[in-house]
Amino acid sequence: MKIKPIQSLLIVAVLFSSCKEKPQQQKEKQDLPVKNVLLENYKGPYQGVPAFDKMDVSMVKPAITEGIKMHLAELDAIANNKEAPSFENTIIPYEKSGAALDRAFTYYGIFSSNMSSSKFREIQKELAPIISDYSSKIAQNETLFKRIKQVYDNAQQNPLPTEEQRTLQLIYEYFAMNGANLSEADKQKYAAINKELSKLYTAFSNNVLADEENYVVYLTKKQLGGLPESFVKSAAQIATEKGKEGSYAITNTRSSMDPFLTYSTERELRQKVWENYYARGDNNDEYDNNKIIKKILQLRDKRVALLGYDNYAEWRLQNRMAKNPENAMQLMEKVWPAALARVKEEVADMQAIADKEGANITIAPWDYRFYAEKVRKAKYDLDSEEVKQYLELGNLTQALFFTAGELFNYNFTPVKEGSVPVFQEDVNVWEVTDKTSGDLVGLWYLDPYARTGKRSGAWATTYRDRTKLTGNKPVLSSNNSNFIKPAPGEPVLVSWDDAITFFHEFGHALHFLASDVKYPTLNGGVRDYTEFQSQLLERWLSTDEVIHKFLRHHETNEVIPAALVEKIKKAATFNQGFATTEFLASALMDMKYHTMSDKELEMLNPKKYEKETLAALGMPKEIVMRHRTPHFGHVFSGEGYATGYYGYLWADVLTADAAEAFAEAPGGFYDKALAKKLVDYLFAPRNAMDPAEAYKKFRGREATTDALMRDRGFAPKK
Repeated sequence: MKIKPIQSLLIVAVLFSSCKEKPQQQKEKQDLPVKNVLLENYKGPYQGVPAFDKMDVSMVKPAITEGIKMHLAELDAIANNKEAPSFENTIIPYEKSGAALDRAFTYYGIFSSNMSSSKFREIQKELAPIISDYSSKIAQNETLFKRIKQVYDNAQQNPLPTEEQRTLQLIYEYFAMNGANLSEADKQKYAAINKELSKLYTAFSNNVLADEENYVVYLTKKQLGGLPESFVKSAAQIATEKGKEGSYAITNTRSSMDPFLTYSTERELRQKVWENYYARGDNNDEYDNNKIIKKILQLRDKRVALLGYDNYAEWRLQNRMAKNPENAMQLMEKVWPAALARVKEEVADMQAIADKEGANITIAPWDYRFYAEKVRKAKYDLDSEEVKQYLELGNLTQALFFTAGELFNYNFTPVKEGSVPVFQEDVNVWEVTDKTSGDLVGLWYLDPYARTGKRSGAWATTYRDRTKLTGNKPVLSSNNSNFIKPAPGEPVLVSWDDAITFFHEFGHALHFLASDVKYPTLNGGVRDYTEFQSQLLERWLSTDEVIHKFLRHHETNEVIPAALVEKIKKAATFNQGFATTEFLASALMDMKYHTMSDKELEMLNPKKYEKETLAALGMPKEIVMRHRTPHFGHVFSGEGYATGYYGYLWADVLTADAAEAFAEAPGGFYDKALAKKLVDYLFAPRNAMDPAEAYKKFRGREATTDALMRDRGFAPKK
């Protein structure tokens, strides 16, 4: 669709902590009335690349405002065409429009997610209502919609070729779902609500970022008990950068919090770090998000009520794989009891160790990771720190390339230094080509390290997508991580979980790179399907080929011992109670928030509701939601995952089922015939094919939950 998900602001969609999908439409020739590098055609090699070396935050607002004027003028020209509406004179120019604004939003996304600052956040606040108005003007352009509707109605009688028909269907649905059929008075109400929501989304995300920056725990040498040497060196480096030389900084991000809670022997400090992290957006100060949450939920319901829906969830899920809230809840409720039962077992194991050691404590949330690690060692003789010695970031990057080469026939080569501009010195770029033909596929950018102004988590995006309509230009794809930058000369060693996430986000990049569609709209995705491809790619980390080639000790280059690999595989379902429960708690709360009645919303106190609802669900006291409500950016800094967080579980049903297909194939996970089907049906079509139909073409049948339950250790293996 032409209203594109733009980083963390636009009404239509936001992908937070996992990945971001941003359909881009590029048009090569476009006269620009204002000289602004953020609007200009990409120049240089690879048919043009973003001028990251020339961008400046002062350029953002003029670029966005001018780009909006240009795009709206293009759409008005389409709407006012005197010729009878057709796919050629209405849909094709619609798909080509907005190229300059797309480029401006690419730079906007970098400032928003990778290089934020107080100056940019002020600009972001100023732009939020402007962008919202722009979105509304498109969705409510009555003349334009009449033309689209006429083309759509004609195609219902005389269907177009497959890609054209699906493109038209998706565009029409977008307009219909966003108020195009409303009365003029209701359109104005709809637009006003969107404008208010845009301000709230920006405020929510900026509040979370402020709490991440404002809460840092500084340690002395005496408080480093249990912490790995590599973590200590990184913490010292961060403290020095923050003007606290001689101290050790624990930042308020998951990449810093998680290892600290896993290894630190200082229980009081674990509690402090835990409380800082899970209280983001919930500190009863100027950055508190609770009132914002209530307003967002009320406005969302008020908006969809104009379209005749009882609640936001009904409206949102109508074109997802789940179709309705009931189906999504049914899946979650099927898994929830098994996850809770596993948590009881995990807590009992941890408490037993604490008692044996004479700790004289009852396991609390800030103890879970610490004692889980002890259980891991006791049950499986598996030391996470030992595993990390074989998970060096450079080797893992080569493992990604190897996997892409085997499945997609891609080759990755570093670009010549200085030939492609980057927005930060730590960003690296690779050229992606087809191994057989040598044809250029695209570029892959990697921004690996955490820093001030960069949002937490890991995500993928594109700076340019490929479509036949716009000339099949090279894809410009990007992965973004938050690994802690090591001290000079030290290796970047990551946990097994972080290595899985690295593969996951690269799966999104491969989804971008493999795209083979005709129209820009088809580069979009269905939220509870788009995580499937990336979750599936995680499975290649533990294949023998990757293990033997790339999991090597960072000092000796020795391959990870077979005995250690066996321990990792045996422990594959370890701590699944924790992982599944903290995720499902967030997904269940997301759905419950969006199916509340008007009366319930009027009385809503998010903090109280979260506590009472989780208690009613039987949430263990030793665990909290993976993303507590006040910092649940997936859901409240935009709409990309609102009522869609369950989608990770929905996608995991497909993932587990598809992984068993590879496990059973003659060539295993590198079976060439199955890999071709993987690319042809699950990656290349993007949204050009109905997801359910695409999966059946790959698997020969629909997916079932059986493999998922086996995967998580909640049911016997085959």
